[in-house]
Amino acid sequence: MNNKQIFAALEIADHEIRLIVGEFYNTRFNVIKVERVEVSGLSNLHITNDKSITEAIKKAVDNASNKIGAKIEKVLLSIPSVNAIRIPVKVNVKNNSIDKKITILDIKNAINKAMLTEIDDKLALINAICVKYTTNGITSRRMPLGEVSDDLNVHIDLLCADKKIAFEYAQCVERAGVEVIDISLDSFAIAKEACLFEQSVSQNVVVLKLERGSTTFALIKNGRFQNCEVIEKGFGEWVGKICDHYKLPLDVATRLCKYNAKLDIKQCVNSPIYIWANNGETATISELQLSESIAKVCDEWIEMLNEVCTPIIDSGPTQIIVTGEGTEIVGIEEYIKQKLTCAVKKYTPETLGVRSATLSSCLGLFYAYADLHLLLNPEVNSMDMDQFMETVQYKPLKADEENTLTNKLKTMLFDSKNN
Repeated sequence: MNNKQIFAALEIADHEIRLIVGEFYNTRFNVIKVERVEVSGLSNLHITNDKSITEAIKKAVDNASNKIGAKIEKVLLSIPSVNAIRIPVKVNVKNNSIDKKITILDIKNAINKAMLTEIDDKLALINAICVKYTTNGITSRRMPLGEVSDDLNVHIDLLCADKKIAFEYAQCVERAGVEVIDISLDSFAIAKEACLFEQSVSQNVVVLKLERGSTTFALIKNGRFQNCEVIEKGFGEWVGKICDHYKLPLDVATRLCKYNAKLDIKQCVNSPIYIWANNGETATISELQLSESIAKVCDEWIEMLNEVCTPIIDSGPTQIIVTGEGTEIVGIEEYIKQKLTCAVKKYTPETLGVRSATLSSCLGLFYAYADLHLLLNPEVNSMDMDQFMETVQYKPLKADEENTLTNKLKTMLFDSKNN
């Protein structure tokens, strides 16, 4: 049996398509390829130009496929946590087998039964998460496979999100000629990747995903996804202020905002940090001027953050985990920590090849699906494995006897001896 499984994870962000191809091999995870393609066609997390999005997805998939040497046919898809809610369900399944042992089929039946729960017409069921299992009066978070019991009680969280957005994103992927294996909320995927469910047993954990066009807040508590809120304000407003004030291109303003602006004006100096030509005249921006240009929108953003997080902080020990592209802004962690009376930590994945907080939700798709694949289709892959194995098969080359390192060393030694 082949222990290698390869998946492709896709995220449609507010300005780019993010694609990661990775493999699970004997419980180890390795990244094979990362693709990021700039795109326009989204506004407030809604798709306004599906053709542009579809073409960008196709480009990212084709680029990765060509590099790997095998066509990507299926992907895991991340969608924004807009209007996301959790619906807790407790399901009882009778065990009618002869030996009365709990099997994967019993858990599948419990999930299928939970998915029959009626939800609002404006919502789409995204994830069905088995939180804990009860057999013979004993409750555990692990699957009670093989245990003898007449029935099985499963506590399941149904995670739902905005139906319109979920369908828009999935349709763009399918129009690009790619099948969707599974869908996950971006905030839930981040929590899986960063192991935040384990950390939330003794404290509140707030996932703060800062992107250019939005800020996502997700509360993880008691080992469960509780609720989520998405605010259509991101650091793109800060970049926009720099563009408007100094008439700079978007890419230049973005770079200055991320790597040169200091969010704490008290630490700024009045020395130039950027020089350019404007209508034949030299223009400069000092560190202080740059920070002052975004100070007002930054303060408005932090006030919004404070308003959302204060009730959570007041309820008990709380830690805020900052991730997303916004973590590239120098000093963002300290800036939030100064304004809020709780622990703040910037999260960056540690997996080789994707050590960027921008890719955290895309990377989390692998781990979100890994917990479910036994309950879904354990044999599924994102590409034809025979084609992939044929492409990467190692073919040793016959070394030229004259050019091997050993022969070169021998030649050097004998020549030295003869001399």
